[in-house]
Amino acid sequence: MSAESWPPQLKEWVANCLGQMTNANRDEAQAELRQVIADAFVNKTLWSTDWKGVQLNSLLPKAATESPLNSLKRKFNEASISGPPTNNKKTKKGTIAKTAGHSALDPNDEAAISRRAARFQREHNIERQKNVHSNGYSLHTNPSTSHLFHSRSQSPALASDDPEADPNVPNWDRYTIVGTSQELFKDYLRLTSDPKPEQIRPYAVLQKTLEALKARWREKHSYNWICSQFKSLRQDLTVQRIKNEFTVSVYEIHARVALEVGDMVEYNSCQATLRNLYELGIPGKDEEFTAYRILLLLHGRNRSDLNLYVGQLTAQQKSSAVVKHALAVQRALALGNYHAFFDLYLSAPNMGAYIMDHFIARERLRALIVMTKSYMTLQLTFIQSELAFDTPGDARAFLDEHGANQYKNPNSPDEEAILDCKQSHPVLTQIFEEKYRKVQIKGAV
Repeated sequence: MSAESWPPQLKEWVANCLGQMTNANRDEAQAELRQVIADAFVNKTLWSTDWKGVQLNSLLPKAATESPLNSLKRKFNEASISGPPTNNKKTKKGTIAKTAGHSALDPNDEAAISRRAARFQREHNIERQKNVHSNGYSLHTNPSTSHLFHSRSQSPALASDDPEADPNVPNWDRYTIVGTSQELFKDYLRLTSDPKPEQIRPYAVLQKTLEALKARWREKHSYNWICSQFKSLRQDLTVQRIKNEFTVSVYEIHARVALEVGDMVEYNSCQATLRNLYELGIPGKDEEFTAYRILLLLHGRNRSDLNLYVGQLTAQQKSSAVVKHALAVQRALALGNYHAFFDLYLSAPNMGAYIMDHFIARERLRALIVMTKSYMTLQLTFIQSELAFDTPGDARAFLDEHGANQYKNPNSPDEEAILDCKQSHPVLTQIFEEKYRKVQIKGAV
């Protein structure tokens, strides 16, 4: 678990906790800090936890409590100044107990007292952890309405304002906002202060907003306005801690809209959140976006991340038709099988072709380099059908754009044009090297 993958709020919380530590509580606080983060990692709640509301018990004021060392010293002092009991049997037992206590632990032996105090403290910590887990302590959010949230609820006693409640369990209801605004549309504004309920739309209104946005997009409304409305919708879901199937559908729809217009920045933002929501067990189109993730990694030519990601796929994911298609694209590129690649491009399910559009020109150039090296001449209509161009004119425009427009019969119509491969090959190779080859850093291994 690398700290680089922690959410910014967690890093800020850890820095704040470290700043509150002193020599007296550092060991205990660091141990508790590691345990809390480890529990959150296991429960997959690193990103869903409101870290500002998490309080380490070891950093709470201890003015009203007495340390084990002082408690032991006080007991020794009381034993030394107390008078003898009046009952003979009690006196005998008290004398034996006092003698045994003095022989076992000298009140003037500071080292022995410290060792026993440390042991008592360890036992106390163990019992406290048992009580915490048995009481249902979790770093998941504590929702006020179960139909809005996808997390395990705590008992009502722990969520109350009772001052005698377990201080180790944060009362998440105090930090949960329920909106009251009835506005259907609201432009996105970055929050610079605590959100106010009158500025946030409740769950029922947000559902109506999504339906209205879908209708507006079908009517070809401006993408900039649609994107702003979706980001505002996502923000209202976030500040109210709403994480359910509706939340997943909002991010999935926004991601598809972003793909349709080629807004990869917004798409990547949606996909990152969707991965966290899927990991929480909230159902959605997991296989569809898994396939998109594979295609995006192919676009970025990040082989190490791609191999790692594919290696973590489950058998159920690999059996999905959309994931199978993405893996077939991976194999075609790895083998240099451009014929299979362009067939897969034409048959891409869902919105996979929109992602492949971002690297289709690169693969067309790569395929043309192989084709012009293997043939003396090529019919323009053959190039059009083999590289998935819509018309021979589109194929000619692509060749003109890359300077590889050396034809045997330059004045012939597109349906009869013949490319001179010997003249075009070096031009295509040079263009590919300049445009797509990764820059080699001098001295890099």
